[in-house]
Amino acid sequence: MTIPLPLPRKFYDRSAVEVARDLIGQVLVRRLDGRRLMGRIVETEAYVGEDDPACHAARGMTPRNRVMYGPPGFSYVYFTYGMYFMLNVVCGKKGFPAAVLIRAAEPLAGLNAMMRKRKLRDSKRLSNGPGKLCIAFDITTRLNDVDVTRRESPLIFCQGEKIATVAWSNRVGIREGTDRMWRCYVPGNPFVSPVRK
Repeated sequence: MTIPLPLPRKFYDRSAVEVARDLIGQVLVRRLDGRRLMGRIVETEAYVGEDDPACHAARGMTPRNRVMYGPPGFSYVYFTYGMYFMLNVVCGKKGFPAAVLIRAAEPLAGLNAMMRKRKLRDSKRLSNGPGKLCIAFDITTRLNDVDVTRRESPLIFCQGEKIATVAWSNRVGIREGTDRMWRCYVPGNPFVSPVRK
């Protein structure tokens, strides 16, 4: 499968909510040991600024969230709950902390490698959640602060297909800021993460 050019920096130089919508249908590409793991993004979530109580920047800049204050188009990968990595991409103007969490992707290439990493036989459960996605794509904090707009980067986002119908909901898996309808997903897609009622 041919890899198209990565999305340009101007794609990310916008509101995180806009980017969250427009990342739906785009392709996540992970280069790993001479192979390519690829997945179509089907679920995202926006985090916007220091006044967003669920955003990592809610208490200002720290060594952990420093990359969020940098230029758009860089990865922000962090470790949480002592067991999961989470992949985000930084959005908006430099100095304003905002990012989009990649919550789920539909595998397109490298399926066998992903299944080995996840120790699963059911492909629909491979990457239907942000922590699962990072395991399947071998994304850890080693890939924090990677320029995803450079063709040679080990992690990029490429032009995919336009998804005409998306849905919005409140964000999930957080304690504060759940009232903000900044989770975007493809309704009915089997690779979207399961949400507990």
